[in-house]
Amino acid sequence: MKKVLLTGAALLATMTGSNAYAERDYISIVGSSTVYPFSTVVAERFGKSSSFPTPKVESTGSGGGMKLFCQGVGANTPDITNASRAIKQSEIELCAENGVKDIVEVMVGYDGIVLAGSNEAPQYELTRKDIFLALAKVVPAQDGSETLIDNPYKTWKDVNPALPAKKIEVLGPPPTSGTRDAFVELAMEGGCKKFPFIKEMKKTDKNKYKALCHGIREDGAYVEAGENDNLIVQKLVANPDALGIFGYSFLEQNADKVHGSIVEGQAPEFDAISDGSYPVSRSLYFYVKKAHVGVIPGIEEYLAEFVSDKAMGEYGYLADKGMIPMTEEEYKKVVDTVENLKTISAK
Repeated sequence: MKKVLLTGAALLATMTGSNAYAERDYISIVGSSTVYPFSTVVAERFGKSSSFPTPKVESTGSGGGMKLFCQGVGANTPDITNASRAIKQSEIELCAENGVKDIVEVMVGYDGIVLAGSNEAPQYELTRKDIFLALAKVVPAQDGSETLIDNPYKTWKDVNPALPAKKIEVLGPPPTSGTRDAFVELAMEGGCKKFPFIKEMKKTDKNKYKALCHGIREDGAYVEAGENDNLIVQKLVANPDALGIFGYSFLEQNADKVHGSIVEGQAPEFDAISDGSYPVSRSLYFYVKKAHVGVIPGIEEYLAEFVSDKAMGEYGYLADKGMIPMTEEEYKKVVDTVENLKTISAK
């Protein structure tokens, strides 16, 4: 039988007093590979401690998750999508076009983005300017002029004489990844605007500025390694000359294999990410389809487990997994949002 997408009131009218959702009695979660391990551990604990089935969690990347989430309302669309960046205005609009109008945003904590290397290799000490010059598609000419040229740098030493004469080879996520979005915004753009003439460009031609600062080279120095961060760790072990981009939690879980590069004099450590002194850190989220709450069984209870102090608190089990807890004030706001199912439009 062909499944039909229902939207808004049509769904609720159809669902009321019926068992039309009997085909799915579990929570469906998609989205960020970075949030995936946190969401999975909550789902597993929820499944063991409640009378509801264990939610199904899939790692699709933040962008891929948003596309699935915004397809519409109904049993064949996800209830929740994880994201390692905030939802974009274009995604809110896409959701609305397809009847997904009440979205609850839940911030879950912080994460640092690391440039990791094998423990068999020396630790890099980088600036965001180094990172931009190594990975950007187009960079300022080496003569100090305001001319832009295709990236000529082959080794890290070419970028900065203080760095090793190692070939630039960075394994990172694809464009659908929230980690990629956050990396280009925090690390690449952070280095790009160190050039005064480019910084000025933001005022005169914002689109050109963004294309320049966010554009990653396509000549093999940056290798798209998919949404599987564990696979990047394995590749770093196999190739000690390469660096890889992923979230702090994967670094912590694989500390016996890889270490994080120092950025702007700061190592990617729990406290440094928490207090903001590590420059490449971001907030993590998940988004809930309010129309599915009370229809798909267990969503409210799953949310309560996720934002409980035993999970999300300073000493909760998510912190043990590498999640950087938010402040007490931020945490109270999150709990209020979940308890009252406050939607983005209601903020």
